Amino acid sequence: MDTLGSREVYSNAWMTVREDPIRRADGSTGIYGVVDKPDFALIIPLDGERMRLVEQYRYPIGMRRWEFPQGTAPDRNDEVPLVLATRELREETGLRAGRMVELGVLDVAPGMTSQRGRVFLATQLVEGFHEREHEEQDMRSAWFPRGEFEAMITRGEITDAQSIAAYTMLLLHEHAQP
Repeated sequence: MDTLGSREVYSNAWMTVREDPIRRADGSTGIYGVVDKPDFALIIPLDGERMRLVEQYRYPIGMRRWEFPQGTAPDRNDEVPLVLATRELREETGLRAGRMVELGVLDVAPGMTSQRGRVFLATQLVEGFHEREHEEQDMRSAWFPRGEFEAMITRGEITDAQSIAAYTMLLLHEHAQP
């Protein structure tokens, strides 16, 4: 597939929407709408059998949702993934991690957005004060036993695809450990 051009349709501090005319392999033309967002970091704060989650109102779906701490750098900036993960963990939960291990990469919705995310496991945690951004003022944070986290997924209380995929990465990581 060849990109024949690109036109910015909309832009704000968090994303850009563009429209790209394309030529397919058979020579026919078409168009792609793409949402460009900076890469994000998602952090699984794990303390023994407890996991720290955040809950906030997610405007696009009109619901409050529990999920792992996650986010992007301000003003659509790119940031070193580990630095971003460290900042997001501190901002959203107040936690500081003595150890961060990268578990893998997630593509959010590769059919419509360029955004990707890196998943980190945070351990050796120390409590502190959160430093939330203005948009996160309704956020709350709490510890959950792993069994309760899994039950929340089963009951449809945790539906964030990135959090569920990240948990799968954690399980595979633990399975691979001797």
